[in-house]
Amino acid sequence: MHDFIQHTALSVGFDACGIAKAEALDEDAAFMRSWLDEGMHGDMQYLNRNFEKRVDPRVLVPGCKSVVVVLLNYLPEKRQAEHLPKIAKYAYSKVDYHTVMKQKLWQLEAEIIAEYGEDCVSKDHQHSFSDSAPILEKRWAEKAGLGWIGRNSLLIHPKLGSYVFIGILLLNVDVTPSEAPFPFRCGNCRKCIDACPTNALNGKGMDPRKCISYLTLESKSEIPGELKDKLSGCIAGCDICNDVCPWNKRFGHPHNHEELTPTPEIFSLTKEDWQKMTQEEFDAIFSKSAVKRASLERIRRIVVS
Repeated sequence: MHDFIQHTALSVGFDACGIAKAEALDEDAAFMRSWLDEGMHGDMQYLNRNFEKRVDPRVLVPGCKSVVVVLLNYLPEKRQAEHLPKIAKYAYSKVDYHTVMKQKLWQLEAEIIAEYGEDCVSKDHQHSFSDSAPILEKRWAEKAGLGWIGRNSLLIHPKLGSYVFIGILLLNVDVTPSEAPFPFRCGNCRKCIDACPTNALNGKGMDPRKCISYLTLESKSEIPGELKDKLSGCIAGCDICNDVCPWNKRFGHPHNHEELTPTPEIFSLTKEDWQKMTQEEFDAIFSKSAVKRASLERIRRIVVS
């Protein structure tokens, strides 16, 4: 069953697949509880909810026995010019990556059910996720043998780098786990730490409250004055720690997924264009894009600051 799932995952368009045994993540639970108690989550109050589900997939989906993890490369061939207001590469595509991942996960699930029967998945609980549920996706990807969590706090796959979307499918059957964990291979490299303009990375982890992605997308508050001039032109998300990572420079390669075709306007929109853009124009350009997660009003304030 393990080989069938891996082969099928690749056949429906994913770039990598691994499998782990469903179990409680006790070490992560202890770290996360301390992390939350320190207020490191900032305005991301949703991280305080569903704590037990987040650290144990068997609580999230009763009967879960195996965690199937898939990766989708999203590194684009074309990138924005340096002088333009920057959008994180995960949001380049016309279609929101959540939609793309869910469609492929449904395909994978359908193939598994066709081969092994409907008892493989829960009939009463959602069991497929991509950045949309209380589950520690990066840790499960690591446990499934798909890479390691680097100093940039991102999953790094040895042949894909860190420009990958992670998808999870929880199965109610025992599947032989993939060989794991993958050894930590950042060595003494500190390029991501040294490149982070807000010092969100510190070598021991990441302070999300200083992260440019958090400041531009997640925070409900005004960007602190001492950080406003450190956004490095980013208006929706940030790729700085990705861009400097040697694993991306050496092994990252453009994706071949038609579903991730970029929104053409992002390669030409200037500061002035963003300032003049109407809500109607914003909605028309980014109607299905992940950019809609960021409000036009907030983007305008960031562009002006």
